[in-house]
Amino acid sequence: MAQDFYSVLGVPKDADADAIKKAYRKLARDLHPDKNPGNKSAEARFKTVNQAYEVVGNAQKRKLYDEFGEDALREGFDADKARAYKQWQQRAGNGPRGGAGGFGGATVNLEDLFGGQVPGGNVGGDPFADLFGRASRRRGPIKGQDYEQELTIDFDSAVRGTTLQLRNASSPEPVTVRIPPGASEGSRVRIPGQGGESPTGGPRGDLILEIHVQPHALFERDGDDLLIDVPITVSEAIKGARVRVPTFDGPVQVKVPPGTQSGSKLRVRGKGVARKGKEPGDLYVRPMIQVPASTSPELSKIADEIAKLETQDVRDKLKI
Repeated sequence: MAQDFYSVLGVPKDADADAIKKAYRKLARDLHPDKNPGNKSAEARFKTVNQAYEVVGNAQKRKLYDEFGEDALREGFDADKARAYKQWQQRAGNGPRGGAGGFGGATVNLEDLFGGQVPGGNVGGDPFADLFGRASRRRGPIKGQDYEQELTIDFDSAVRGTTLQLRNASSPEPVTVRIPPGASEGSRVRIPGQGGESPTGGPRGDLILEIHVQPHALFERDGDDLLIDVPITVSEAIKGARVRVPTFDGPVQVKVPPGTQSGSKLRVRGKGVARKGKEPGDLYVRPMIQVPASTSPELSKIADEIAKLETQDVRDKLKI
């Protein structure tokens, strides 16, 4: 018996895309083979959940599934022909039997509709199902279902790229996965042939990984650009200095110009994220002025001298 994909995911048929995705992710986490080693029932449900999400998680497939059911998932399915046949079938049930049905006064030739031969051999058979069967046989074996899986990696691996060994429900052996340099939050990596088995002996489906990236202690990411806060002293901010800044290619010396303000940005070209086929992003250094944590008579005297030179009201723009 065909399964209702909405029931498999535990969502109503009118659920929006976000609700469907949320339900799928929870089930995929709970049923994943890594959390249920040796549990064949959980493994079977994991595959079914992936199959259901592959359909109702895709707007186009979901629309056809809602209209035609699982018939819409067969290789070679033609929605326009299916709609035309259903209209003809409805008209034929209320009007004279014959080789043609009327649509708004027009004549529809079933031989034209079904490529020169009426499916099923006669009107009394089940031409709708036979149409799908013929299409499937013409196109050859269908591909297995794609599986989706979430994967969390650290920030360094996302920037530099990495190779991982993953366990996949569709394969008893670990799967080697290469994450390319520059992978970002929400990016997707497709591993061919690591999805579900084909029910007709065709190629296996693919494994699709949705990447999540852990935050970094020092760097923030904006597209292919990186940003880092770098502490500087009061004297370095006043007089200027050259400070050592870490990057993913090794440390660099960055010039801090005299009079630098806390929170301003200094650009270092080409030291951001490098992705294949694209110009590397830039690194933005944000100097953060650090005042001494403790005071002394000498520091207080120096602060008084600096105050005499300060002629600008630094809070003049704090007005509502």
